[in-house]
Amino acid sequence: MKIHEYQAKELFRKYNIAVPKGRVAFTPDEAILSAKELSEYPVVIKAQIHAGGRGKGGGVKLAGSEAEAKKIAKQIIGMNLITHQTGAEGRIVKKVLVEQGLNIEKELYLSILPDRATGKNLIIASEAGGMDIETVAEETPEKLIKIYVDPLMGIQPYHLRKAAFGLNISADCIKGFFALLKGLYNLFADYDCSLVEINPLVITKDNKVIALDAKMDFDDNALFRHKDIAEYRDIDEEDPLEVEASKFGVNYINLDGNIGNMVNGAGLAMATMDIIKQAGAEPANFLDAGGGADAVMIENGFRIILKDPKVKGILINIFGGILRCDVLAAGVVEAAKKTDINVPVVVRMEGTNVEEGRKILSDSGLAIITAVDIKDAAQKVSAIVTG
Repeated sequence: MKIHEYQAKELFRKYNIAVPKGRVAFTPDEAILSAKELSEYPVVIKAQIHAGGRGKGGGVKLAGSEAEAKKIAKQIIGMNLITHQTGAEGRIVKKVLVEQGLNIEKELYLSILPDRATGKNLIIASEAGGMDIETVAEETPEKLIKIYVDPLMGIQPYHLRKAAFGLNISADCIKGFFALLKGLYNLFADYDCSLVEINPLVITKDNKVIALDAKMDFDDNALFRHKDIAEYRDIDEEDPLEVEASKFGVNYINLDGNIGNMVNGAGLAMATMDIIKQAGAEPANFLDAGGGADAVMIENGFRIILKDPKVKGILINIFGGILRCDVLAAGVVEAAKKTDINVPVVVRMEGTNVEEGRKILSDSGLAIITAVDIKDAAQKVSAIVTG
């Protein structure tokens, strides 16, 4: 789960991580009030969406006066902000963060994330902070400092020293940097984060170390331990179909293709998407109904796929183990009866009660195309696309 910058900074403050003074605003008038509270110009007005690259897209601007702040707030609130992370469709900005301007001496990059290869937490830092950190990682990876932390030991003084020396932190700033990095790691661990990122982390001309930006992602599977974080969820920033799917416990991710698919198991789902591409089509979604899916979940997953206007056909690929083939077939038939199906549906299934499942489909009277194996399914999907 992602949260907004202003929400992340609320958590930063709890861990004594220095951030600029500021407040969120939902209207231009609220933005002016927030600027007045800061009592000093310039102020920075920052669009709040779940995507990076806001500055390059025109979503972060400096205002030197009240009139300029109001003008910029009117421009940003309600704009369709397009960045390299939003895609061409962009995101509508519904709120902004109004913050004090800072005298910046130096910009750095700092993040923490789990490293699956080592089973440790990884601190990544770089002196090349700012908007182009992705370019730095791709073209000059030697500029990235990587520090591995055993989660059972937690962050130690030598980790702090290695990061500080790698970033060439001056003696005047090193105490503040140590406190910030230690607080950031503890925040990461305490809240089961999948990412915390500060880009940029700035050193001001008066030698203060401040998190100018804040990004946090959380492990969805651990949210039951953090009810306060679950309340930060902003469904306006999520795909409506993905939000609906989550209500039914269906693992669904909307994609840009033309063939919807429903599978039980993440590995089989990835293989099915490969099959769709090899057939000359593009997957319209990732949908893992899971091994414990029942007819109701199948029905809801089927209905969600059909709501996507890009879908020209559907491939259902099920290996019946825990989820029996007859249960799947009953769910598909029930969904088909309740939904206006205007696209071809190919069903390939194997496993427990497969013959019963095929009989349910054949007796349903519905225009469902059955496939005997993966190759047959791919060919029939290809025919849908080219036909």
